[in-house]
Amino acid sequence: MKRYGKYKDSGIEWIGKIPAQWDTVSLKWISTIYSGGTPSKNKSEYWNNGTIPWLNSGTVNQFHITEPSEFITKVGFENSSAKWIPINSILIALAGQGKTKGMVAKNMFETTCNQSLGVIKPNNKINCNYLLYWLAKNYQNIRNLGGGDKRDGINLEMIGSIKTPLPLAKEQTTIAKFLDRKTTEIDQLIKNKRRLIELYEEEKIAVINQAVTKGLNLNMPMKDSGIEWLGEIPEHWEVMKLKNLASLKSGNNIVSEQIKETGDYPVFGGNGLRGYFNDFTHEGNYILIGRQGAYCGNIKYTSGKFWASEHAVILTSLSKYEMVYLGELLRAMNLNQYSVSAAQPGLAVEAIKNLKIPFPSYKEQSVIVKFIETECTRIEVKKANAQRLIDLLTEYRTALISEVVTGKIKVTD
Repeated sequence: MKRYGKYKDSGIEWIGKIPAQWDTVSLKWISTIYSGGTPSKNKSEYWNNGTIPWLNSGTVNQFHITEPSEFITKVGFENSSAKWIPINSILIALAGQGKTKGMVAKNMFETTCNQSLGVIKPNNKINCNYLLYWLAKNYQNIRNLGGGDKRDGINLEMIGSIKTPLPLAKEQTTIAKFLDRKTTEIDQLIKNKRRLIELYEEEKIAVINQAVTKGLNLNMPMKDSGIEWLGEIPEHWEVMKLKNLASLKSGNNIVSEQIKETGDYPVFGGNGLRGYFNDFTHEGNYILIGRQGAYCGNIKYTSGKFWASEHAVILTSLSKYEMVYLGELLRAMNLNQYSVSAAQPGLAVEAIKNLKIPFPSYKEQSVIVKFIETECTRIEVKKANAQRLIDLLTEYRTALISEVVTGKIKVTD
């Protein structure tokens, strides 16, 4: 990679030295900065059948904003502090929960936005894409202006005070085009790796489902299971009702105030660990089924001493079985379909007790579980390797932007 001939102190604490021929400038001198507004949500005429694009603060997660969050009406626009934002402006989250504050994005269409977004409209002294990369590179530094991870917000004056390196106009364009091309290439590689991880996960599910419902010997004589969703099973397998293998009972009530971040015993709900409590309801190895809400039908495994909350159904063994075999079979059965529709969906425990399931011998279950564990380990290694590449590509992308927009690397035509 090429470097510039001479460097000088930038006067910007965030970056140190920049090429000697570059200037530095505060954003308020090279852009128009303002914020948006939100029409009253209590007035339907401000929103219904609106035609004016409007953005909420979550849109900055897109980097390039290609569609509006909602539409407002002309009367809503006129009766609020909403303002038009020209295409190719930069929006920055002034506040927000989680990691939103300080994030930036470019709008790809003319729009309006809410008051939690700041608008940076670059003038002809700064290339919009160059500035976008510079601000994105300094996400954490900008965030720190508003108290870092605290709830404090960033105001327009703070944004105006942000300094940026100012290369020659031609260099800005060259840098922006280079980063557009390279980040597109890197983002596509990352997208491909993420899709690969999804395919690995699909493979894992398929391997498990095949093993627990059809066994490992595909040449085994088969018979009709009498179970509509399952079809044929190995001829020597039994078919049993779930209630003959295990009792199913909801856990014990516990209020959220009693659950702490630390404690003697874990508390498990419908989606696994919720926290800790100073008492326990069960000891040993169990399968838990999510009983309520979005976690209906979830399958989790527990061991040792723990408290099972009322949001989980605990399977207590009545017959000998491999826990992982039964747990993965139940997962394959999609128990969420047996939830009772209500304001808060709940699992129909009485219904799932009477579900028929395929049941090989304990010895064959053990062989199936060992196969599943081996295959899952193999697939998880592949997933971990793909994720490692994603992490490296992400780090490279960040470093490349940082080096280029600060002149540590010289980009030529």
